[in-house]
Amino acid sequence: MNDGVNGVALTVFIVFFLAVTVMGFMAARWRAAENADNLDEWGLGGRSFGTWITWFLLGGDLYTAYTFVAVPAAVYAAGAAGFFAVPYTILVYPLIFTFLPRLWSVSHKHGYVTTSDFVRGRFGSKGLSLAVAVTGILATMPYIALQLVGIQAVLDVMGVGGGEDTNWFIKDLPLLIAFGVLAAYTYSSGLRAPALIAFVKDTLIYIVIVVAIIYIPIKLGGFDDIFAKAGEAFSQPNEATGKPRGALAPPEASQWAYATLALGSALALFMYPHSITATLSSRSREVIRRNTTILPLYSLMLGLLALLGFMAIAAGVKVENGQLAIPQLFEDMFPDWFAGVAFAAIGIGALVPAAIMSIAAANLFTRNIYKDFLKPDATPEQETKVSKLVSLLVKVGALAFVLTMDKTVAINFQLLGGIWILQTFPALVGGLFTRWFHRWALLAGWAVGMVYGTVAAYGVASPTQKHFGGSQKEIPGIGEIGYIGLTAFVLNVAVTVALTVVLRALKAPDGIDETSPEDYTADAGDPRAKAEPAVEAAGAAPVKTPGGH
Repeated sequence: MNDGVNGVALTVFIVFFLAVTVMGFMAARWRAAENADNLDEWGLGGRSFGTWITWFLLGGDLYTAYTFVAVPAAVYAAGAAGFFAVPYTILVYPLIFTFLPRLWSVSHKHGYVTTSDFVRGRFGSKGLSLAVAVTGILATMPYIALQLVGIQAVLDVMGVGGGEDTNWFIKDLPLLIAFGVLAAYTYSSGLRAPALIAFVKDTLIYIVIVVAIIYIPIKLGGFDDIFAKAGEAFSQPNEATGKPRGALAPPEASQWAYATLALGSALALFMYPHSITATLSSRSREVIRRNTTILPLYSLMLGLLALLGFMAIAAGVKVENGQLAIPQLFEDMFPDWFAGVAFAAIGIGALVPAAIMSIAAANLFTRNIYKDFLKPDATPEQETKVSKLVSLLVKVGALAFVLTMDKTVAINFQLLGGIWILQTFPALVGGLFTRWFHRWALLAGWAVGMVYGTVAAYGVASPTQKHFGGSQKEIPGIGEIGYIGLTAFVLNVAVTVALTVVLRALKAPDGIDETSPEDYTADAGDPRAKAEPAVEAAGAAPVKTPGGH
């Protein structure tokens, strides 16, 4: 790694960062309604986004700086095992095609802002709603922290902030500045800020990947040489285990781990609050359906992105922290000015999802903790004020996480977040298709999945950690190594089904379902809807009808 500051790359990075900062603050006036003091406006962008805005927003939301850094870093460290993210993003789109339009419709009809709103309305259970809300907030916090880790990785490679012996404040000052800017424009503009910035972020990432996949192999002698060098490197023994470092194809012993991680991750991806927030900002059911057909373009990008891990090996990149491998590859291979563009893509790629995640977590707290349990008579204006403040607190918590804990810990806690969020699947997706599951059974199944997943993950060690060192462990009854989250999910469903049978037989009291079958197919323009989306007109601000909660 370079000891000095890469002035050219840093200048290009700052120019892009300033540009998106201006866009973030200007977004407050973009497509704004007359009354912005409600969560429909601040937290969901007025529920007015069309196909392309939603596509960029979802892409900017799901394909984060962590994806840009960590997926190829996993390939760099272990080979083909790091490609698990590619099949899981392919699996997820047919899955969400079946349930996201239904969730959009019922949320549109009843003015739901969060998944917990739907769970409470569907099952008549504030306890189950609270469980889903707390899980969403817990799972989102380390995810936000990892976006800041991505920014920090780029700053480290550019030589910004000084060395390890530098005063901590000076060393972390650039990250503190980036955090402050992110917090300010999110507070001011709400979801409109990341929606507008996502255009820049996704465009930059596509440009960088297309250039990288053509330019870097030419410099390294072609893909034949890249794969040959990667295969040779993976055949070398790992100093800690004595076994080969990795493989170009998953060995038979790791195929269960690969398959369960891909499937479990696919089931979990759209359980995250930020995924749902981006979805509910769409103006119609048809927008969601269109997006599930064009979002796979990002899977193509992800496959190309993963190949950068092999290129880093072939280029002789040596880093102690694998998360720095791809930024360092860009530093070594690209001209300084284009390295700056690549670093800007990663940095902005952190700002967009971090903003959406903090908004989603804040909405969960406001709607399903503050309003449900602390101030039931809260006005829309009070809800918005609380959500803005909580979005700041969430970011402060994530920043403290990054500054005080080892980065490996942050990554593994994000893996734990994936295990947790998967346990909300039966209540959310199950509830969209059937009312058969009993609310108490769903709560018990959630608790069993959460406890098993947390305890199992706690028992996983790694070379750097005694506990929470990974997300894979032996599957009970099978003996193969698999994804803890999927095992916990299976236990969750088994408990839910068994208890539902018992509770139905005992005629245990059911909660009140405030939804009706036709709610799940409603589209924009339904006169009975509580939250009427804006009508999008080219070049004009949308007309927003008042929405109630």
